[in-house]
Amino acid sequence: MIYLTACFLMILVGFFLDLLLADPLWMPHPVRLMGLLIGKGEVFLRRLFPGKELFAGTLLVIVIAALSFLLPLLLLLLALRISFLAWFVLGAFMSYQVISPRGLQIEAMKVYRKAAVGDLAGARKAVSGIVGRDTETLSMEGVIKATVETVAENLSDGVIAPLFFLALGGPSLGMLYKAINTMDSMIGYKDSRYIDFGRCAAKLDDAANWLPARISARLIIISSVLLGLDGKNAARIYRRDKDKHASPNSGHPEAACAGALRVALAGSTYYGGTLEEKPIIGDGEHPVSPEDIRIVCRLMYVPTILFLFPVCLISGVRGFVFSLLIGGFQCI
Repeated sequence: MIYLTACFLMILVGFFLDLLLADPLWMPHPVRLMGLLIGKGEVFLRRLFPGKELFAGTLLVIVIAALSFLLPLLLLLLALRISFLAWFVLGAFMSYQVISPRGLQIEAMKVYRKAAVGDLAGARKAVSGIVGRDTETLSMEGVIKATVETVAENLSDGVIAPLFFLALGGPSLGMLYKAINTMDSMIGYKDSRYIDFGRCAAKLDDAANWLPARISARLIIISSVLLGLDGKNAARIYRRDKDKHASPNSGHPEAACAGALRVALAGSTYYGGTLEEKPIIGDGEHPVSPEDIRIVCRLMYVPTILFLFPVCLISGVRGFVFSLLIGGFQCI
């Protein structure tokens, strides 16, 4: 019974630690270590297997994924041998480092504060930290749209998906998801450098986010009703525009968000100096405004809170199974 309770309390404590602390720069973060290993591994494997980029990239994914799952699992098992409290504290800390709604809100609100006073240069600089597109030539409308899109997309990548994998497999599986997402953000591009090397990372990230993206979109629709936004339009735009994005997943939360706010998102933009043609998502009944950034941040938290209920249920079942296994080991 104690493990049943501990497994979902571990996630809740991690969630509230994120709300309290966000991601302070002074604190070591596993994503920074993952990023370092990915960067060093890419250089090493490209030299080791010249001309075999698909093989080298796939090997990198296997190694990083294995390390990201097995090392946390080993640390948790060692902590459990020390004491139940050590296991719980370490698991809660790992859960905290996997979830990131507060950090996303902080970065988005930096853009809001600059946009609200008409500081275009400041808004461009603030948004450059959370988007991959070129920001130097963005209009204020473009800055606001980029921020809203990022919050909507990262509701799935940075909140719902980590919670989903934490519920299914605890902190070790949550860390594995974080590694998959980090590899995609670093090498999962379709340009000439990464079209082969990053293919495995991109496909694995698509697979890992397939269900969380669709859960996120439906939670946005429900939450838009609870917040007094246009839930009916969110559902309509979602059904119509969810597949307009180049990613098989990103268009789902973005379409639901565009409908809830009654704005137009996406459209053509520059990446690395090259214009990429993209369809528009949403009808654009209202022009975007800085206030939309505040609204989408609220729209991020309500789905998160709603999703915590099934997360606690699933992790509780996992804790019950875990307690049976622990009891079985103790009887051997």
